[in-house]
Amino acid sequence: MTNQELESALTVRPSAHGDWIAFAHPNYESLNGIFGGWTAAVALRAVTDGAEGNYTPSAFTINFVDRVEPGTEVSIRTRRMGGGRSTTHWQVEVMQQDRQDPLAFASVVLADRRESDGHMGVEMPQAPDPDTLEVFHPPGSQGERTVLRPITGHPPFGRTDTLSTAWVREASGRSVDHLQLAFLADCRAPRSFFWSESPRLSATITLSVYFHATEQEMAEVGDDYILSEAFGTRGVQSTSEEHVRLWSRQGALLATSEQLAWFR
Repeated sequence: MTNQELESALTVRPSAHGDWIAFAHPNYESLNGIFGGWTAAVALRAVTDGAEGNYTPSAFTINFVDRVEPGTEVSIRTRRMGGGRSTTHWQVEVMQQDRQDPLAFASVVLADRRESDGHMGVEMPQAPDPDTLEVFHPPGSQGERTVLRPITGHPPFGRTDTLSTAWVREASGRSVDHLQLAFLADCRAPRSFFWSESPRLSATITLSVYFHATEQEMAEVGDDYILSEAFGTRGVQSTSEEHVRLWSRQGALLATSEQLAWFR
């Protein structure tokens, strides 16, 4: 496996109609179609590749409408909605090429990051060295390319809480960037598994990622493990909310994420 595998899978190319085209590679299939992290990452890439100026991703929200079939090409339509000197706002639609109804749609905020003061309101949890922990691969072909080293909350079934921590790494050796943070933000067991005795049907409805990492902090990560800290807030009436924090080994909070999932 080379560091070009994920990079190739996240490639978007301009179409003759002004949209972008991406190939939903079967290597990134999950239990219900293509992996949601792949869809999120290519939607974000279409915006970052097309945007002008010194802007980087700040906030990203994607809503999953329908299954993306592995082995098919998807069309990605981006539109700049407005903005000013500090931020620009974008709308994205991901569509099967022979359909007009979106399979997913997203909003993206790009920001011109500048040096400033700040604060840090949370602390990275204590975690053992990832190389001392057993390896677990999530189900699906994308799981073969994602390495998890669980710390707490594994296996997730029959628990009294929904907390979990795990080192996670995309195995191709591609260096971490905003696209890969969006990809890894979706790498964990659904929280509905935690109060259940066995796996159950679950699908992501909406996923938001907020990017905090500086360029230097991402450079320090390289292709190393990232600590994924996840917890649920409430699951009721077939929907479940969860929150995620992604930390570097150096203790930097790289991104936070919120997700609402449907479960049966």
